[in-house]
Amino acid sequence: MKKIILMFILFAGLGIYDATAQCPMCRTAVESGMDKEHGKGKGLNDGIIYLLATPYLAIGLVGGVWYYRNKKK
Repeated sequence: MKKIILMFILFAGLGIYDATAQCPMCRTAVESGMDKEHGKGKGLNDGIIYLLATPYLAIGLVGGVWYYRNKKK
């Protein structure tokens, strides 16, 4: 079991590489649209917040259901 964990850590560490989040053209388009109130940058930021919040809401929902079901017992 320890060998499997060690191999997983080793391969995971070897798989790390430097990456950028956006291509230069996308980055330029977003930066140029940030000065507008409803531009591309606002939509991108809203999308990031949506993607960030979704797993926390799902975990909170499952945890809440589990808590209230076990509270009754």
